[in-house]
Amino acid sequence: MKNVTIYSTPSCHFCHMAKEFFKANNISYIEHDVAGDAEQRKIMIEKSGQMGVPVIVIDEELVVGFNKPKIIQLLGL
Repeated sequence: MKNVTIYSTPSCHFCHMAKEFFKANNISYIEHDVAGDAEQRKIMIEKSGQMGVPVIVIDEELVVGFNKPKIIQLLGL
């Protein structure tokens, strides 16, 4: 099983799409709400170089936005 982390905000449509995709494919993930957690927001910006969400980390690979083909490839689905 891959380690999956998503940095998101409650109002982000693409974040909801990514989380629904993970649930539909039985992928467990850790979620950080960067709207309410300044420390995690800082970590996300350091990793991605930007403030846009979602930022998804699969093992050590970074995906900015809900790039479904890239996520499928990294998860081996």
